[in-house]
Amino acid sequence: MPLIPLFVLTYFHIFTAFAQNPTSISHTKLTEPPIKISNLTGPDAQITRPLTLITGNATISSPNKTFKLGFFSTNDESRVYLGIWYASIPTLTYVWVANRESPVGNLAAASLVYSGDGSLEIIDTSLKSPENVVWRSDNVLNGTNVKLLEQGNLVILSWRGEIVWNSFNYPADTWLPGMNLTAGKWLTSWKSSNDPAPGNYSLRLSQDYGEIVLTYNGDYVYWDTGKWSMNTFSGVPEMSIPYIYRFHFVSPWTPNASFGYTETALEGGKPPLTRFSLDYTGQLKQFTWSPQTANWNMFWSQPENENICKVYGLCGNFGFCNARMLNPCKCLIGFRPVDGVSWDAGGFSSGCRRDSDEDCNVKDGFKEVGVVGFDGAKWESFEASRDDCEKRCLNNCSCIGLFHNVKSNLCKNLFGSMLNIRNLTLSSTTDEVLHVRVPKEGIDRKRRKKTLVYVVTTCGIIVIFTLMGVLLFITRKRVMKRRKEKKDTIYAVTNLKVFTYKELHAATKGFSEKLGHGGFGVVFLGQLSDSSLPVAVKRLERPGSGEKEFRAEVCTIGNIQHVNLVRLRGFCSEETHRLLVYDYMPNGPLSGYMKKDGQHLSWDVRFRVAMGTARGIAYLHEECRNCIIHCDIKPENILLDEDFSAKVSDFGLAKLIGRDFSRVLVTMRGTWGYVAPEWISGVAITTKADVYSYGMTLLELIGGRRNVEGPPSFGKANGTGEKWFFPPWAAQHIIAGNVAAVIDERLGGVYNTVEAERLGMVAIWCIQDEEEQRPTMGMVVKMLEGVVEVTVPPPPKLLQALVSGESFHGVGVDSGNRASTTAGSQSDSDHVQLSEASRDAASSPKLSLG
Repeated sequence: MPLIPLFVLTYFHIFTAFAQNPTSISHTKLTEPPIKISNLTGPDAQITRPLTLITGNATISSPNKTFKLGFFSTNDESRVYLGIWYASIPTLTYVWVANRESPVGNLAAASLVYSGDGSLEIIDTSLKSPENVVWRSDNVLNGTNVKLLEQGNLVILSWRGEIVWNSFNYPADTWLPGMNLTAGKWLTSWKSSNDPAPGNYSLRLSQDYGEIVLTYNGDYVYWDTGKWSMNTFSGVPEMSIPYIYRFHFVSPWTPNASFGYTETALEGGKPPLTRFSLDYTGQLKQFTWSPQTANWNMFWSQPENENICKVYGLCGNFGFCNARMLNPCKCLIGFRPVDGVSWDAGGFSSGCRRDSDEDCNVKDGFKEVGVVGFDGAKWESFEASRDDCEKRCLNNCSCIGLFHNVKSNLCKNLFGSMLNIRNLTLSSTTDEVLHVRVPKEGIDRKRRKKTLVYVVTTCGIIVIFTLMGVLLFITRKRVMKRRKEKKDTIYAVTNLKVFTYKELHAATKGFSEKLGHGGFGVVFLGQLSDSSLPVAVKRLERPGSGEKEFRAEVCTIGNIQHVNLVRLRGFCSEETHRLLVYDYMPNGPLSGYMKKDGQHLSWDVRFRVAMGTARGIAYLHEECRNCIIHCDIKPENILLDEDFSAKVSDFGLAKLIGRDFSRVLVTMRGTWGYVAPEWISGVAITTKADVYSYGMTLLELIGGRRNVEGPPSFGKANGTGEKWFFPPWAAQHIIAGNVAAVIDERLGGVYNTVEAERLGMVAIWCIQDEEEQRPTMGMVVKMLEGVVEVTVPPPPKLLQALVSGESFHGVGVDSGNRASTTAGSQSDSDHVQLSEASRDAASSPKLSLG
């Protein structure tokens, strides 16, 4: 493709399409035709006058049109920015903004210019020079070409094709593959969802260059990754699972440290669009694009939503944080948002200010807030009665509130601004309650308002109840008839008993004895009046998801009977109440036996659990009228009855599909650590996703431990107590024929060697990267029964990459975490014969999935 003459750029929109570029900016030689900014070549090439690259609505595209560079505005058209965004997806997502602090006044006045001194400049033509230059890059005198790379990186190239300036060195709030964090490069959040101006939060290397931290105003650290060790951070063990990303840390612990990542792809496909984004709320979020749902899948964030109040300064001064609310921030009583527009858009960091702007008054009053913790404010402590404590505060205009302990008569007058106000934990023993100072006028106004509201409400209620009484009598029989028809219909379809809420409330003694958490709900122990056997009653929570789950569970397992599936005995669908009644499993979930200091299972029981679980899942996949994908196989959902027989439970995530399915289920579900690679990368799944989850669970059953916890007490473990990912270590030893190293130490060596080898090999077959390589659950049952012979599985490539620098059954791993074959094809002697019956029957079938 010929080079584009620069004078054309001044008058036309620019859409470039070039060949695929290299995947890393470390490759300094670029051969794709860029936008030429000089007609000269050689070391003396230079620009003789400014050249306009973009004006108004014009854009520049990356070679494969993945990204675009151009001007944009959010909600305010008087604030125009130069940015880069995804061009290949329908959801507008910005990844870089140049002039974050100095927007152009309107789109017609915006232009991007390559100046004579070698820098990129954003010009506001409505202003006079030199004030019209609102942003400029570094001077690059030897630049001759400009290009937007397929990575989303805007670069200036020299006449040799070398990168002499690039936007990756000046990140905004988004961390893309190929971009590195260094001592001088960090992410900075937007101010709000609609304001690209720099916010309060940043993602950067720590001062010792050995970990990544989230900071408030660049200095206060409110979350960190933990120290770097080998191929992961101690506090983020899940990052070592290379489903999508491969991380690299160059020269850690030095000022030259550089941390970045690249995207990976399953065989036969290209990597999905991926990004890390530092949200304006202070959360670091990890996304992949799902073409099936046409949406971004967020499957990781820190701090997590339930811990969002750990984000320092999230609600600003005098803002109260409650992580359980949809909007976690609200202003204290007597305060209102400083910036109402940003507050409504979810940008709470500007905080709150008093409702009244009047000077303080000794007639001010106090409003109780509760037992809270906070930062920022200082206090003065002394002994005083409650009245004297208030008087002393009211006599000082700087006093913003007080704490008073009735038992000790301890008074604390508060001064300054309160930040990070949040409820203290239930375990707190403090008796100090915060009372915030508010103007007397506000108190009186609130009282008058409450009185008026009370009178109006009372009158309205009387009128409404009069009308409702008439209507209720007329409609009651009709409503009861419809409700009965609805219950009778469900009963006819599912053959389940329909309970009333009152019956289940009595059976559970007011939901007093909690057994644990199930899918979308809490499970309680119950005793039905017409039975001597206990039951487990699951009360569904979160009405939206709970209703959907209720219908799925009732319709899915109402008529299913299998010895290895938990039996659903009945349900309650009364008004807003949604409850499910199951058989009670006295020995609890399998996860209860994974604790090193707790009760453990004998080998015979473990093998029976593995077999029973496989049969239960196989029944769901292959023997039901409609194929059922469970979607959340894990130890918590495998229950043990009085004989320690396995029962698969919790069908809340299950979906019914037709027999002729090929790919189904595109919405992100399941539990991290058990979900298959194709699921996390955003593609649809099949029953092989359950097979993968079963394999991960099988490894935990064999080792008597969770897959992510402290390292073993032998070998190369350092005993630091850092979190450690078990599957790659276990896979290495199982494939090498050393399953004994993986077996739970608590068994004391008492186990069946043949069964142990068989379980280990089956587990590794189940967690293969490609779903086509994994066996069906029906085949898994035959493998465990010994009907089908099992060969040595190939190492899962995604796990293989974790064993950096070690031999892995014929496959080596280089220092860059990339797998490379180091030996030829596997010999026949490498195949492990696990079926004793097959030694006597030459006709026994043999499984080879590799």
